[in-house]
Amino acid sequence: MTSMESSGTPASATPASSTVGADVLASVVVFLVALPLCMGISLASGLPPTAGIVTGIIGGIIVGAIAGSPLQISGPAAGLAVLVYELVQAHGVEMLGTIVLFAGLLQFAAGSFKLGQWFRAVSPAVIHGMLAGIGILIFAAQFHVMLDGKPVGNGIQNLLAIPGAIVTAVQAGDSRMTAGEVGALTIAAIFAWASLAPKRLRVIPAPLVGVVVGMMAAAIFQIDSIKFVSVPENFWSTLIFPTPERIGTFFTNPHLLIGAVAIAFIASAETLLCATAVDQMHSGPRTKYDRELTAQGIGNTLCGALGALPMTGVIVRSGANVEAGAKTRLSAILHGVWLLLFASLLPWTLTYIPLSSLAAVLVYTGYKLAYPKIVPTLLQYGTTKVFIYVATIVMIVSTDLLKGVLTGVVLSLARILYALSRLEIRTEAAPSSKRIDMHLSGTATVIGLPKLAQALEALPPGSEVVIHINDLDYIDHSCLDLLANWEKQHKTTGGTLTIEWHQLAQKYHRRHGTSAAEPAVMP
Repeated sequence: MTSMESSGTPASATPASSTVGADVLASVVVFLVALPLCMGISLASGLPPTAGIVTGIIGGIIVGAIAGSPLQISGPAAGLAVLVYELVQAHGVEMLGTIVLFAGLLQFAAGSFKLGQWFRAVSPAVIHGMLAGIGILIFAAQFHVMLDGKPVGNGIQNLLAIPGAIVTAVQAGDSRMTAGEVGALTIAAIFAWASLAPKRLRVIPAPLVGVVVGMMAAAIFQIDSIKFVSVPENFWSTLIFPTPERIGTFFTNPHLLIGAVAIAFIASAETLLCATAVDQMHSGPRTKYDRELTAQGIGNTLCGALGALPMTGVIVRSGANVEAGAKTRLSAILHGVWLLLFASLLPWTLTYIPLSSLAAVLVYTGYKLAYPKIVPTLLQYGTTKVFIYVATIVMIVSTDLLKGVLTGVVLSLARILYALSRLEIRTEAAPSSKRIDMHLSGTATVIGLPKLAQALEALPPGSEVVIHINDLDYIDHSCLDLLANWEKQHKTTGGTLTIEWHQLAQKYHRRHGTSAAEPAVMP
């Protein structure tokens, strides 16, 4: 995807007076979507809800003003919640700001050095596997929180403990059962609103409806035995800022550096893939990827300096922004303004939200992320893609996020190397003549040259060799040179070689762009 604008009328060309109203309405919709997600993701990350709202404010006002994708919304993402939770458990909440600060600086440097396009090179199978694995982890952990409990361990342990937690809550019949009922009601409301609400009312986001239903249930039935969201009197008092001592610790602990690199890599890949998806939703200006990456770096640097959650471009809020009719970046900026006003003037309203309702929103979010709807699409590109997708999920759930993503990346690179080295040679000898047919398929590169040379040397002297290349995807110069030299040597033994040299040359030139007669054939 290029940074050029589409042939349609760019949003920037539309008179400002005709876009302000649409942007204001869209910003309110995005704010309503963002508020429960910012809080829920923050709680899933092991931080108070205020940390997520601060990230949403920065993502809207600061990043929204300078982003390379004008209609993309930035904020705390479920895709980073698991990694942040692991970092908080391993190094303490006081070190998170420092880690996020340096992750932002890495992103800023990558954008400044024009590396934005490279982050898009991560295989979609890995990205979708990462999101599905994160969805499973969020679902498993937040299910226990929805019962007013706590996660019991890693992803597999949380999954296996779900039936026991349900049985215990039902048998005890105490506040855990009540919290579970409120959570189940929240999820039911989300599903019902998403599928049954009139089209004109669907501008109101389903997660917000679910949380409101949970709040109303708690108020109507005077439920006070369950846990509610806790908000300090001073909204900003929970932020933990980096200090010189913590920055010094960062440079002496390699695990902290690895954490910063992991946040920078995953946030960048998720942001730029999200930007590509947003570009497909509208006909306005296309994403400028390096600018977007630089803006994300600035945003995460500020989030780190304030001790808030890291941010990425987020597809749910971005999709809501486009669907609500946003025309310019003003919508993203205003959604951050509404979050700021809410945090400054109405934070006390958050204390009426049952914790199980927010957890239920994340259970629903985890389910949506984990649902394998992408598998049919991946199957169109071969079963190997599905294998990489599944392997990434299994490794994330059984070990941790970073190892799972690295596993997916390594498998993707192995697939590329296999494609570049896959050369199949089939030889058929005619029983009553000297003719030998050699069929080549796959890719003939320097990696497969020893195999081709061995097959040629095994042919008897004086034979009439016919090489078929119809199934050959590509051949490089080293294999062309091998065939030419072997033909000269074979003729000295009285043999012949019949080969479509013109067709071979075409395959070589297509790859290197020196002939435009036909489209390139890719391995």
